[in-house]
Amino acid sequence: MQLFSCVACGQPVHFDNRSCVKCGHRLVFVPESLSMEALEPAGDPNWSLVSDPSRQIRFCANEVNDVCNWSVPADSDHKFCPACSHNRLVPDASTEEGVEQWRRLSQAQRHLFYSMLRLKLPHPNRDADPQGGLVFDFLIDEVAPDGSIIPAMTGHDEGLIAIRAAEADDATREQVRSNMNEPYRTMLGHFRHEVGHFIWNKLVRDANRLEACREVFGDEREDYGEALKRNYESGPQPGWQENFISSYASVHPWEDFAECFAHYLHIVDTLETAHAFGIAIEPEGHEELETDVSFEPYSARSARQIVNAWVPLSVALNSMQRSMGEADLYPFVLTPAVMVKLEFLHKLLHGKVPEDQQQNNWQSQPQQQPMQSEQDQALLTT
Repeated sequence: MQLFSCVACGQPVHFDNRSCVKCGHRLVFVPESLSMEALEPAGDPNWSLVSDPSRQIRFCANEVNDVCNWSVPADSDHKFCPACSHNRLVPDASTEEGVEQWRRLSQAQRHLFYSMLRLKLPHPNRDADPQGGLVFDFLIDEVAPDGSIIPAMTGHDEGLIAIRAAEADDATREQVRSNMNEPYRTMLGHFRHEVGHFIWNKLVRDANRLEACREVFGDEREDYGEALKRNYESGPQPGWQENFISSYASVHPWEDFAECFAHYLHIVDTLETAHAFGIAIEPEGHEELETDVSFEPYSARSARQIVNAWVPLSVALNSMQRSMGEADLYPFVLTPAVMVKLEFLHKLLHGKVPEDQQQNNWQSQPQQQPMQSEQDQALLTT
């Protein structure tokens, strides 16, 4: 994530800021330019940019209740920004709990879309692509007749992404993380993982790159239901640490791709933050851990360049976390096998993976990624 400045006074401002604490100007994120802009009133509901008074915007309709700080052009026919325009079901804004859940969900969603816009990834909504466009449902838990909670499902199905709204609450999410024995679980991680499935649809399946992807991640035609069943009964593959970035990635090639996509965004976006702050790691006597993020991570020439900078930085971050009595910030190992997958993803996301020589008729194989994710199914069976 970039480090932004208030155009009006130069004060450092952050991605989620609504106003400048120094000069008081209203702030807005303009997705078309990926910039934070200071505003002047231009006649309700329009505002003009301090940096270019001739340019006017409106706040996203979800600015109400302090849910979103993005904008749309003043002459746009759309009410919602490029992130919120994908939402179908949202938490109940008539309750304090619903508004707070929505704020936290929106924060993670907008961070995801920042990365997607930076990488110029496809993200058609259901207006542009009625069958496979990207759409989000933020689902609330159900209450059974006996008063027990039936957790909502988090998962993906042909562009429809369901997110369990209750996990916007830190205590709920931490309880799930502990129950599932996971080293890492965040709301932003959910968004990145589930959108990874959507990206597989758009950049692999629909773009005729199935064979190229299978060479790296394996054959996704393996029965997904059987793969989940095997994982429930026997646990992850023995020695999964050598070939997969997480135990969940070892379940099926679809999950391997989605997990690697999520981690690619974790790494690249954190490196951009380090780059913005000018962070360099120079431990005396440990030259192998030296790094200086002197390049733009979103425009890196290779995954190797990214990982060479990331490993020393993550070691330092994990060490600082331990010094504060906290768990490692990044508790994962990037093995050579995982590096091959990250390199493929880097090339794919930058348009450098050629189409397969033989046209793949994927329509003749209707197997789909089910909505139900392994983690949430396990919640229902434990």
